[in-house]
Amino acid sequence: MIQEEKLDIRTITMGISLLDCADADIDRACDKIYNKITSKAKNLIPVGESIEKKYGIPIVNKRISVTPISMLLAISGGDPVKYAKTLDRAAKTLGVNFIGGYSALVQKGFAAGDLELIESIPRALSETEFVCSSVNVGATKAGINMDAVAIMGNKILESAKLTSDRQCIGAAKLVVFCNAVEDNPFMAGAFHGVGEADCVLSVGVSGPGVVRSALAKMNANSALDLATMNEVAEVIKKTAFKITRMGQLVGSEAAEMLGVPFGIVDLSLAPTPAVGDSVAHILEEIGLEECGTHGTTAALAMLNDAVKKGGVMASSSVGGLSGAFIPVTEDAGMISAARSGTLTIEKLEAMTSVCSVGLDMIVVPGDTTAETISAIIADEAAIGMINSKTTAVRLIPAIGIADDEELNFGGLLGSGPIMKLHKQSSAKMIKRGGRIPAPLQSLKN
Repeated sequence: MIQEEKLDIRTITMGISLLDCADADIDRACDKIYNKITSKAKNLIPVGESIEKKYGIPIVNKRISVTPISMLLAISGGDPVKYAKTLDRAAKTLGVNFIGGYSALVQKGFAAGDLELIESIPRALSETEFVCSSVNVGATKAGINMDAVAIMGNKILESAKLTSDRQCIGAAKLVVFCNAVEDNPFMAGAFHGVGEADCVLSVGVSGPGVVRSALAKMNANSALDLATMNEVAEVIKKTAFKITRMGQLVGSEAAEMLGVPFGIVDLSLAPTPAVGDSVAHILEEIGLEECGTHGTTAALAMLNDAVKKGGVMASSSVGGLSGAFIPVTEDAGMISAARSGTLTIEKLEAMTSVCSVGLDMIVVPGDTTAETISAIIADEAAIGMINSKTTAVRLIPAIGIADDEELNFGGLLGSGPIMKLHKQSSAKMIKRGGRIPAPLQSLKN
């Protein structure tokens, strides 16, 4: 199961509160941050490696998330990039893969520090290696901050331009959310929410290859084309149960060894570019000729629901995003479907209404306007707001790349073709600014 079906723990992520590091002097604040992170997480890598050896289960990433930095910036003022460089230095010292939390939560408006941090994001991501950034622009309870949406279109474009010599990697480390969760262990959107404990350890499991293998065995043993959809869902549910139990075991033991509370298991099916580790291939195993064709949204809805049902029976601490991810460049089947033209951005948008999380790791033309990017963010935020679910956008404008070429990030971020967008302008709508009011279903008290 581990070697042949690509079963692994995708990440163990330590969430660290930096609220007690706030200081009116930004340099003192940075010193406190570095000292706290390197102290709390000093054993994160050794513990992860110890558990890998004990159980023979790969833990692919060891990561850190921190309090949204805009909150500290509100107190200190100064150049926000100092905070980014401090986080990057701590990540390098510890040897973690990524550190998330260069973030701002602006769904209902801008507080002190928010605009300054958002303005600095492109520079921060271009001048650091391990820092990830996120901005929450909407919520079911708050509506959508269209002023923030307009700004973020520009920031994504600027992040790509400043790192155009590195495959536009800056934009790949920047996520725009609606209904962001406080306990997400996955990058690039992880941050440590203010409602969390001072320090917690959470786990993100993987397992698309295991689910696909289970369906393939069902196909071989009893002819999948004769099985009903509810029988397929039952197989997925039982498989998700086993995957989540493994995540619960690893997370609980890691937290105990680190001396911190156990947070959550995020049971999301997180694909990789490796062959046999694809969410798209699960959908094709269900009966689609290629991911993106008609029926894809229905198959994905069933998959996402079955994963959640199986997972919640296996752990009392399920949280984060918990579903099926559809990051195009990180999924071998989706890369293939995008190259063939079967998978389009319109179909991906429909798929995001039924799964975790949103329009993720999508390469778009380098001449895409900031207003078009903002309009895509607004569309995705609207899906999240109306459906009371987390949605997100991570687009990578391919600056200086011809439309028939591809960006290649390497590793887990993968590679992918440039996906076509509509040429018609949305600029007038984006320039209106203001706020899309919260929907009627937000009134639940």
